[in-house]
Amino acid sequence: MSSDESLLCQIQEKDAEAFEALHARYAAVLQRHVRGIVHEEETSADLVQDLFIHVWQRAEQWHPTGSVKAWLYKIATNLALNHLRSRKRRPQQPLEHPVEFRASEDWHQEPETRVPGRLIDSALLHPEAALAAVEQQQQIWQMVDELPGDKSEVFHMVYEAEMDLRSVADALDIPEGTVKSRIYHGKRQLARRWQESGFDHYSAAASSLEC
Repeated sequence: MSSDESLLCQIQEKDAEAFEALHARYAAVLQRHVRGIVHEEETSADLVQDLFIHVWQRAEQWHPTGSVKAWLYKIATNLALNHLRSRKRRPQQPLEHPVEFRASEDWHQEPETRVPGRLIDSALLHPEAALAAVEQQQQIWQMVDELPGDKSEVFHMVYEAEMDLRSVADALDIPEGTVKSRIYHGKRQLARRWQESGFDHYSAAASSLEC
C-alpha cells in the first residue's frame, strides 16, 4: 500500500488513481471529523468534497516534511470553522475573559482559573450586561486570532469547534501534551493582553454566574 506521502507526490503530478486512493483512505474519517464540528451531515459531506477539490488543485501546498494526515485535518478544520463563522454560529457559551491578572503573578504557581477557561451564557444576563458580555467576547476572539498561529489554531479547535484534546492532537499529528502546552501559554498571553488593554471585569450580573 502506498504511503500518504507517496500519494500526495503523485497527486501533485495530477495522478487520478492516487487521488482516488487518498480519497478512499480519508474521506469517511474526515467527514466524521467535520460533522463533529458543524453537526450537519449534508454540510459535512459538502465540506469534505471542497477539501478534496482543494487537495487536487493545490496539492503542492503540502510540505514534504509534514504529515499528510495532519495537513488534511487542518484543511478540514479550517473549512468547518469558516462555515460556522459564515453562519455566525459561534458557541453560545464562548471564552470568558481573564477574571484576574497581576503583572507580578508567578504563573508557574498560580492556578489556571485566573485565565480564560470557564464559560458564561450571556442569554441569562440583563440586556445591558448581555451586550457588554458580547462585546467582551468579540474582543477576546480578536485577541485569540492575534495569537501565534499554532496557539490560535488550537484555541479555535478546542473552544470554537469544541474538540477534545485527544482529537486536536490527532488532527494536528502532535502529542496531547503539546496541545495542553499551547493552550496554557496561549491563556497566559491572553491574560496579559487583556490587562494591557485596560478592560474591566464582568459586571456584577455576569460575575454572579461564575463558580
